[in-house]
Amino acid sequence: MPLAVVLILLVVGSILFHLLSPWYFTELASNWAMVDVTMDITFYVTGFVFVAVNLFMAYCVIKFRYKKDARATYEPENKKLEYWLTGLTAVGVAAMLTPGLFVWAKFVDVPEEAHVVEAVGQQWHWTYRYPGEDGKLGEVDAERISHENPFGIDPEDPNGQDDIIVYNPEAHIPLDKPVKFLLRSKDVLHNFTVAQFRVKMDLVPGMNTFMWLTPTKAGRFELLCEELCGVGHFAMRGAVVVDEQDDFDAWLAQQPTFAEQNARVAGNAAIGSAQYAVCAACHGPQGQGIAALNAPKIAGQSEWYLKRQILSYKNGLRGVHQDDTFGQQMIGMVATLADEAAVDNVVAHIATLPDEAPEMTIEGDIQHGKQIYTVCAYCHGDDGMGVQALNAPRIAGSSDWYMARQLDHFKTGVRGAHPKDYYGYQMGLLSITLRDEQAIKDVIAYINTL
Repeated sequence: MPLAVVLILLVVGSILFHLLSPWYFTELASNWAMVDVTMDITFYVTGFVFVAVNLFMAYCVIKFRYKKDARATYEPENKKLEYWLTGLTAVGVAAMLTPGLFVWAKFVDVPEEAHVVEAVGQQWHWTYRYPGEDGKLGEVDAERISHENPFGIDPEDPNGQDDIIVYNPEAHIPLDKPVKFLLRSKDVLHNFTVAQFRVKMDLVPGMNTFMWLTPTKAGRFELLCEELCGVGHFAMRGAVVVDEQDDFDAWLAQQPTFAEQNARVAGNAAIGSAQYAVCAACHGPQGQGIAALNAPKIAGQSEWYLKRQILSYKNGLRGVHQDDTFGQQMIGMVATLADEAAVDNVVAHIATLPDEAPEMTIEGDIQHGKQIYTVCAYCHGDDGMGVQALNAPRIAGSSDWYMARQLDHFKTGVRGAHPKDYYGYQMGLLSITLRDEQAIKDVIAYINTL
């Protein structure tokens, strides 16, 4: 009898949880209401079976409970019961599977007028490519992928010259217009998922997949990878922004083409030497850093990373948190660099500065730090020299006091809080593995040995 009561309470509790729970699907923001209908049908069919089976078990426990003089009846076959169970099972399975076939038929039927966006996944970020004025994407090949050509576009293909490159985890698409996402992976399995769109698809190395939708609500929607792709899987975030057509066109016009990227002139170290005078006041004439001025060593740092951080200050992604006092100071300093060319020049000059090891100021348990660093090594490399493909800068030979402060800022949300600072947000999630201040000291003590 207690078992029967438990089963009945389980059914009643489950029904009440469903009716009263505040958790349900995110608000639909695309044309794929069919997916919700399919999910509802599946939920109600399985829910009915769950309730029926558990109540039937409770009934049997009560009906056929132990009685002193009762005897069991042996009944090896019951044709009527078999027919009912087979028929009801067939109806239930058909009810769950048939709507999915209709959804799939529509999913593979992409409208001819659909906008095309190529989404490329890799550990652990998203990038995008849009066709240019010719409406065609250029040919790509994994063998051509490099730091200068991260999409692997064929430079000899005329269709690729006007391809619009977005090396950023945020994509934009127009409202109320069908959009086809071409999906490609550089390394391992990924999955392109925006919960509000309902449809999703795997990115498979060595092949192209696709999905399509018509966005019905303007706004910014978080993009997730829902395929376990490595240690940074949970932090592989991005966004899809749905714009009105005019706003989308204006955004797209601001993005560089493949030809424009290739035509950019490298930074001039000689010109950058004069522009560096402002930086030298804090970071030192040799970029060695001055702890008293809270300015870290920048000599020897990855050029691509220096440029990205300077642009992040200029674009308001860094230094905007009220507790980031020194970041706020940097905003005024980078304002002296008028444009991207000036940034390239000063970064080119910094690359010529001598890379001398800074003074070590932090001590800790190096062996424990080495164990902790195994997580960091996935992105920053075993030698701490950074991996550009993973957007991880060099940390070996950096000012240890500065690293400690930044790790604390990542953990507390002072850094990486801006919604468009995707890589800072990613570091904030990964920094959670450092449980306390001693763990930070230990891992930095180990980094000092690299």
